[in-house]
Amino acid sequence: MANPEATYKSLISVENLKGLKAEAALEHIGLLVDLSLDLRQTDGLERAIRLSEELQKRQLTAGQSATLHYFLANAWANLRSLSRADSDQVWDWEQEEMEKEIFHLRSALKEEGFRQLPKERKCQVLTSLANLLDHIGRFVEAIEYWNKALDVAPAYGVARGNRGIGLVNYARVLYDQGHAAVFFKYAHADLKTALLSVLHEDVRKAFDEHRMRIESVLTPQDTDKDVDLYGFPLGASEREVQYRRWCLENRLFLNPLNDLGPYPIAARDVLTTPSIVVGINEGPYYTGFFNQMKQEFVSARYLYYDGIDAEQPHFSDRDVFLYNTLDYPSYSLAVEKMKSAFRMSYSLFDKIAYFLNHYLGFSIPKKSVNFRTFWYTSQRKDKGLRQDLQQGQNWPLRGLFWLSKDLFEDKPGFKESIEPDAQELHDIRNHLEHKYLKLHEDLWPGSPSDNDEASLALADTLAFSICRREFEAKTLRLVKMTRAALIYLSLAIHCEEQRRAKERGPDSVVPGVPLDVWKDEWKV
Repeated sequence: MANPEATYKSLISVENLKGLKAEAALEHIGLLVDLSLDLRQTDGLERAIRLSEELQKRQLTAGQSATLHYFLANAWANLRSLSRADSDQVWDWEQEEMEKEIFHLRSALKEEGFRQLPKERKCQVLTSLANLLDHIGRFVEAIEYWNKALDVAPAYGVARGNRGIGLVNYARVLYDQGHAAVFFKYAHADLKTALLSVLHEDVRKAFDEHRMRIESVLTPQDTDKDVDLYGFPLGASEREVQYRRWCLENRLFLNPLNDLGPYPIAARDVLTTPSIVVGINEGPYYTGFFNQMKQEFVSARYLYYDGIDAEQPHFSDRDVFLYNTLDYPSYSLAVEKMKSAFRMSYSLFDKIAYFLNHYLGFSIPKKSVNFRTFWYTSQRKDKGLRQDLQQGQNWPLRGLFWLSKDLFEDKPGFKESIEPDAQELHDIRNHLEHKYLKLHEDLWPGSPSDNDEASLALADTLAFSICRREFEAKTLRLVKMTRAALIYLSLAIHCEEQRRAKERGPDSVVPGVPLDVWKDEWKV
């Protein structure tokens, strides 16, 4: 570009999009976003956001809509980069720009037109979202998006290198040093491979610095030697093996190693609470509480699997007299198992908040603890984040805080979410618990239009209706969110215990109380 300043002045002089067709408007916004960052002009980014909101009111193609969300995400990312350049601000827990950025990246992914985008643009969206999730402490979920980018383009070095950095960061908060060593090995392999790609010089430098740090800790023998990840049994029956393979493929074991891939070594739910120091007269109630949450999760996981895996009616469904309401209703034990999985998974979020309320000493009245509001002074958004959280640098705990922003809560300040369909998930849960959720088979045409009198006559106006396949997808996503939340909780405790140990000093003596393992044969 011959004269960036002149081009920028020309672009920002456009106050509205009248006379510009959609494609030309998109090109205008994209260029304005990029130039505004290069020239460090926040006015240009704010203008790009306003023009984007104007363009969103038009009838765009699915591909144009996905691209516009990506440009909006970039605009908010660039605003964040310019307005929070101070290193101290990087750890700000509340950042509106990041909320907007995540929302628009997710919106781009949800658009039907995302599949029509060029491979490079798909990888940019997926990698940007992964990098941002990793930054805020949602490192488990970040890996899924780096993996998706590499599924689109295996040679995309930016995704592979950033995944390597993400694995390094993940390893640093693990309490199991054996797991951490495996993470460092995989991170090293990612970084070495990424450095073979064509990269921007700043990106190459960051990747190489992380590679060298790993090599300063691990010997070449450590990074090059093979680790047996496959020589582990998956079960005593074909049914159990199939279930455990499914869990591995979907990254659903409470085991950080499962985030590295579907390796049999990870087919055990080994995650627990690290050692927690309590008063001399206090029992192992934190361990007991985590045990219960973990058991609820693995039960919800299996109920979901059993629900989607059913191939024929269960004997308990025989001779249950039901009417055909002509809207392709879905009734079965399998359906109710999926509904139970949804309810159990969603309920774990408030239980995590209940756990943290006691562990962190927040003293919120027990009946008022809520995962979405828990983080704020007097549980009110307008009163701001709690001071004791603002001053902390517990990365997994910040991940839990940002995960709470995926949920909708019908209270002032909490109705906005960084997850585009958060309110729908909330409504599904509300209808499951208190009202009437109705699943329909795939032949169901969906909610009737006002002009379709025949369909309107058959409409179930009491129900929240949703296609069974869509409900399955939402439930799986919820189960994955719950798994991530439990991992963040465990590792947040580890970080907090390390901080408390430093406060006590190196000379403090804390006697340990070993706990036995509850054997499988006792679980009847």
